[in-house]
Amino acid sequence: MKKVLGLILVLALLSLSFGVALAQDTVKIGANLEMTGAVAAYGQMVWEGVNLAKEISGDQVLGKNIELVLVDNKSDRVESANAANRLIDYEKVVAMIGPAISGSMLAIGPICDEKQVPVISASATNPLVTQDRKFVFRACFRDDDQAAAAAQFAIEELAAQTAAVLSDIAQDYCVALGNFFKEAFEERGGQIVSDQYCKTGDQDFSAQLTTIINSNPDVLYLPNYYTEAALICSQARDLGFEGMILGADGADAPELVSIGEEAVEGVYFTAHADTAHAITEIGEQFFSLYREKHGREPSAFEALGADAYLIIIDAIKRAGELDPVKIRDAMEDTENLEVVTGIVTIENGDNKKPIVVKQVQGGEFVFVTTIEY
Repeated sequence: MKKVLGLILVLALLSLSFGVALAQDTVKIGANLEMTGAVAAYGQMVWEGVNLAKEISGDQVLGKNIELVLVDNKSDRVESANAANRLIDYEKVVAMIGPAISGSMLAIGPICDEKQVPVISASATNPLVTQDRKFVFRACFRDDDQAAAAAQFAIEELAAQTAAVLSDIAQDYCVALGNFFKEAFEERGGQIVSDQYCKTGDQDFSAQLTTIINSNPDVLYLPNYYTEAALICSQARDLGFEGMILGADGADAPELVSIGEEAVEGVYFTAHADTAHAITEIGEQFFSLYREKHGREPSAFEALGADAYLIIIDAIKRAGELDPVKIRDAMEDTENLEVVTGIVTIENGDNKKPIVVKQVQGGEFVFVTTIEY
């Protein structure tokens, strides 16, 4: 019996030693993403971009194998917080990518600060995401810049003097972006003639749209995610609205066209990158490989997912070790790093970058212009 117990103890110790050795040879990076739920398209696109960036840049960092650990946050704030705790406490990740949307990032920011593990969102644009947060970063622009660019484009390029806004009141991103646009549009001499609200999951927007149409705006601004944006466009056209429609980065998903069909033709929206034309070497590699694999143009969300991943890998290399605090410090010191969408310099967790404007033409997203901010 003693021999048997001794053998079991030896095997247990060997197993533990093997597990520790295996852990030491692995760098775990978490992905807290919306793989299901209301905005699943964003998380799925970010995840595709992360994996393609890993394929291009290699499977190792500091001589250790990179392991991506994905947890589905189900497009929910509570689930996002649960996913963050699981990735940090159980999976022992050294850094985290995601969530993709601002509301969920706001939910996990305090967790990452408290547990001192850096998180970077590919696409959470609300300024509050990084405000007073030491371990929270973003690869994208901020909504105050995006809204200012949209207002500038509406007035200078679309010659709009009046605007109506229809925002999703259930989403922090939508409400904040709508407010930023109203302020920026009025500062530039424009007039907001109607300010309406809807809620995620709504199917009937006729009351709000009737009020908007009666106010006769030159442009209708929709700071919403793709599903609501597409449905609003469809109903607006059915009700006879013939004016211009301007959306935001939340519209930059293929589902905008698959849901809205002909109704979204001609719609403009602000976006994170011109994915048809690379401006960096790794961007060219990424876009070319994506087209080869998928037979279509990548979206900005895949590209930003790649950017977030590359920012983390670069920080790990400069930190020289797998200490999350030192990785965080290296992320904050990121300067002139070439990524898929351009050049990254981080300041207080934010990445200042130009805003792209695209238009739906023939069911495709076509580059229109770039606005520097």
